[in-house]
Amino acid sequence: MMTKIMAINSGSSSLKFKLFIMPEETVITEGIVERIGSADAVFSFKYNGEKKSRTAMIKNHQHAVQLVLDTLIKQSIIDSYDEIAGVGHRISHGGTYYQDATLIDEMVEQHIDELSTLSPLHNPVNLIGIQSFEKVLPDAKQVAIFDTSFHHTIPEKNFMYALPYKYYEEYGIRRYGFHGPSHQYVSEEAARINPDSHKIITCHIGSGASIAAVLAGKSINTSMGFTPLAGLVMGTRTGDIDPQIIPFIQEKEGLDAQGIKDLMNKKSGLLGLSGISNDCRDIEEAASAGNSRAQLALDVFAHQIIHYIGAYAADLNGLDTLVFTAGVGEHSATVRKMVCDSLTYLGITIDESKNKENALSIETVDSKVKVLVIPTDEEVIIARDVMRIAQL
Repeated sequence: MMTKIMAINSGSSSLKFKLFIMPEETVITEGIVERIGSADAVFSFKYNGEKKSRTAMIKNHQHAVQLVLDTLIKQSIIDSYDEIAGVGHRISHGGTYYQDATLIDEMVEQHIDELSTLSPLHNPVNLIGIQSFEKVLPDAKQVAIFDTSFHHTIPEKNFMYALPYKYYEEYGIRRYGFHGPSHQYVSEEAARINPDSHKIITCHIGSGASIAAVLAGKSINTSMGFTPLAGLVMGTRTGDIDPQIIPFIQEKEGLDAQGIKDLMNKKSGLLGLSGISNDCRDIEEAASAGNSRAQLALDVFAHQIIHYIGAYAADLNGLDTLVFTAGVGEHSATVRKMVCDSLTYLGITIDESKNKENALSIETVDSKVKVLVIPTDEEVIIARDVMRIAQL
């Protein structure tokens, strides 16, 4: 029996969707609504190989949901709302409450709201997406899929911070990790491509970036921490820094707590280092034209990736497969080369032509480690979880 499942990723002013036929995992249509809340919001979607787009006044997320579903009916993609049996929502932070996807009820919504303090950029708008679909599709099963869930297998020695233990007991301060659906998908694909692969490092490198060590299908460490700010240098995020820098800058600049959060989350990373952009493509172009700060940003960016891969190879006591995914990981031959050229001690060598082609497998014949470039598919993980959790 064919079941139609919608996978949703809600942003502060966007709504990304994919409609699947399950369990075949066939994508019927996918699209995005951008600039929600403005008079020139853009709704675009793909169907039967054709991309369509329109500009409209879209007041809020509920209006966006209504527009998407009405368009699916007008385009004869679905005949009625009732055809959609389940909706899966990507949620940033599940805290200590959720180690797996879960059916959404009032308590789950309260927890997602409560955890907004840990993921202020994502959980609030994830919740708005849930509530918008509940109003328009009251009979569909709503399922929350948490970015943190895949990393619940990380051992205590890897998730604990060396703070007084009471802060873990009272406030749940620990490493959680994020980008779970992406790390899960590409690690499963890597194991399918290379069945002998038990020690895998997955590099989700985009505007947000994280690395995970996956042993026999289970995450044992990951670079993001209590929040998505930790770990790698990112588009606008600092990644790891000396914590004493925070009160130092507060005193020097007269910033309050919100000012520091904005500085570390929105004004740092590649943007802060380069002074040019948070987009790696812009920075690579500037660096190739001789811009020294752009080159510095790339060097720092690549070094952090190299640093974590080395650490996680130690955690895994070896490495079978290295995976690159997400925007930069999938498309930047420059960054992949910068990283892999510093990993020859692990037996990694890459084929220059394959790397430039963004081929699936970019290692040389004599490389001791397989190096894969796998386009991520977080939405199919969401759809699978909806089927499993909602028992559809």
